[in-house]
Amino acid sequence: MAATSNTFLATPTKTPLEKEKKSHHHFPNSDSKSRFEAYNRLQSAAVAFGEKLPIPEIVALGGQSDGKSSLLEALLGFRFNVREVEMGTRRPLILQMVHDSTALEPRCRFQEEDSEEYGSPVVLASAIADIIKSRTEALLKKTKTAVSSKPIVMRAEYAHCPNLTIIDTPGFVLKSKKGEPENTPDEILSMVKSLASPPHRILLFLQQSSVEWCSSLWLDVVREIDPTYRRTVIVVSKFDNRLKEFTDRWEVDRYLSASGYLGDGTHPFFVALPKDRNTVSNDEFRRQISQVDSDVLRHLREGIKGGFDEEKFRPFVGFGCLREYLESELQKRYKEAAPATLALLEQRCSEVNTELARMDSKIQATSDVAHLRRSAMLHTASISNHVGVLIDGAADPAPEQWGKTTVEEQSESSIGSWPGVTADVKPPNSTLRLYGGAAFERAIHEFRCAAYSIECPPVSREKVANILLAHAGRGGGRGVTEAAAEIARAAARSWLAPLLDTACDRLAFVLGNLFDLALERSCSSNSDYGRRSGNMDGYVGFHAALRHSYNRFIKDLAKQCKQLVRHHLDSATSPYSQVCYENFQGGSGSDITSTNRFNQALFGSFSLELSEGGPALRHEKVRDQENIPPEKDAQETTPGKGAETREALRESQLTVPETPSPDQPCDMVYVGIKKEVGNEHGARKRQARMRNSDNLRLQNAGGFLFGNADSGLRSGSAYSDICSSAAQHFSRIREVLVEQSVMSTLNSGFLTPCRDRLAMALGLDLFAVNDEKFMDMFVAPGAIDILQNEQKSLQKRQKILQSCLNEFKTIARTL
Repeated sequence: MAATSNTFLATPTKTPLEKEKKSHHHFPNSDSKSRFEAYNRLQSAAVAFGEKLPIPEIVALGGQSDGKSSLLEALLGFRFNVREVEMGTRRPLILQMVHDSTALEPRCRFQEEDSEEYGSPVVLASAIADIIKSRTEALLKKTKTAVSSKPIVMRAEYAHCPNLTIIDTPGFVLKSKKGEPENTPDEILSMVKSLASPPHRILLFLQQSSVEWCSSLWLDVVREIDPTYRRTVIVVSKFDNRLKEFTDRWEVDRYLSASGYLGDGTHPFFVALPKDRNTVSNDEFRRQISQVDSDVLRHLREGIKGGFDEEKFRPFVGFGCLREYLESELQKRYKEAAPATLALLEQRCSEVNTELARMDSKIQATSDVAHLRRSAMLHTASISNHVGVLIDGAADPAPEQWGKTTVEEQSESSIGSWPGVTADVKPPNSTLRLYGGAAFERAIHEFRCAAYSIECPPVSREKVANILLAHAGRGGGRGVTEAAAEIARAAARSWLAPLLDTACDRLAFVLGNLFDLALERSCSSNSDYGRRSGNMDGYVGFHAALRHSYNRFIKDLAKQCKQLVRHHLDSATSPYSQVCYENFQGGSGSDITSTNRFNQALFGSFSLELSEGGPALRHEKVRDQENIPPEKDAQETTPGKGAETREALRESQLTVPETPSPDQPCDMVYVGIKKEVGNEHGARKRQARMRNSDNLRLQNAGGFLFGNADSGLRSGSAYSDICSSAAQHFSRIREVLVEQSVMSTLNSGFLTPCRDRLAMALGLDLFAVNDEKFMDMFVAPGAIDILQNEQKSLQKRQKILQSCLNEFKTIARTL
């Protein structure tokens, strides 16, 4: 083990040679024994009640198979097969070694789990290993983990052990054992760092002599915890294996100095222990330990040419030197820490007394309805106030612990990804852990990103035909525009409605999480409002009712917001809405008139060929058309009268705009003909003209819809134009809905009520009831029992701490 030359961890001033005739196990005086016993009891209380007390302790750490278990057995003075159960691999073990000259055989007792009491003495040494193994396995099975930081406490009273307390930690490993999780090495490393980090603990680091200082992996871990080795004792184990490599004095002295790696003020201890693992008596085991120490010294003096620098390195060679140093160092720490421990105990006792008084008043208050109402109202108002603060922006409690990333929100809310969105939507700050108003704004921005990632879906020709023909039957001059707008409205209702519902659900989840954060803020707040809010801990029924009321409030807000945004969606997609035409009203009046007139001409007939790739229509009799009434053969126009028919068509049917609409390339089919007044032909000829006019319009209408007309008469596909126009309408609906309606509605629908109406809503729900129903929240089954159990636990804790305080007061008088 290593010692440093500074005052914090002093090197022994006398060598073991000067003390080898003295007993290493007896206290220098009765005061030392009193301190040791007082700290042992305080340590047991700290473990039982989870107290974080700066008790001086030694923490043993190192890699697996580096000799920690053998060292602990040597310190105890007897073997109990600790290496066979690998007690240091999965759970810490606190060994309280107490020298008792009357204990000729080891008396070992284990502290009961979650109690300060110790069980009956364990007679057989072999049973110790079984208890350690069974307790470890039971806890790991209960917690479903591979390792646990909850320690096992064993008190060993023996005439041949020193007065020492050591925390044995799991050994560092590079790879998990078969059947253990792959992250076991990382969990062990994290747990050991946590145990070794408190500054009041001495680190006892073991490393095999076969490992070079420059290649030591675990020494780097120790350096992270204690960079200057100010509180670290380094032990080179299995030193006898390395001795065989030395022949000259300079080699030994250079190795023992560890210069260049540990610094000039740090001196390791070099220890060798018996390798024989056969069952031997305790006396024989201790004799072997002493024999190994003697053999190592003899080899250094006689087996090395020139010996070694005995004056400098003798205090650090051998197990006896290490044991004595640890015991004296811990006693010195106990004496130095006694005044501070006394002050801390007085503080803790005062805090426990205050908690106990509060618990007594709380139990008494269960029959005082007026007091409970007042406390419950103040607590509810505090929760509501903190919810408002979190919405407005706060960084307490720590966002790293309480916040959530976008992925975590999606996973924990069980909502998942945005419906209909195939793109990966990642808003800014998606990887940051946010809560409250920040998480709300991020979710809204995520909704905007999701909405704008959706385009108007493709529409089949059949759907276009169904919509277009329906508008044709109604007449009017805006058939194409109306058809495209209707397609866009249907797409918006189908694709945007699920997004709106999902947005409301996500925002409700964000606000629902604020209850726990507000509760945490209310408990830890030191403000005047927080002190007046009353302590409602232990009232399980009330907290459950408060949480239920809050969740119902948020759920109702989500329902209302869904209705509001659906109303905005219905308005934006209404046939009477001007959203779809706002981009089309800026053209000249002649353009609008041109489009309307063309639409009127186009939809004058129901006899349209709508199938893709249908046959081109000719200017001859169309047979078997169910939508065309039958005519007499005499009324059929002869081929020779085609020109006359076309002339009649020009005169009686068409009104051509002076400026054709650029949106309708098919208008070029109709050449400008000036209509003349009068008609010299009879009714029969006019009827033929009308029929041919229908055929011509049928031909042009079919080509207009699906590209069946002569390509030379058109500049593009009208089907594509309608789909393109529908996509523009869809984009306009989406933009108006998202930017002008939904964003403000979500903010005012969620945040404003949480700020202004939450306290009132919770108050009406919880307190606007008669006393009998109100008290149901406080006398629910188990509620009073929980308070009484907490009271008993506090009373026991108060008794133990008060006893420790009295002991340390006695110790302080002797300092």
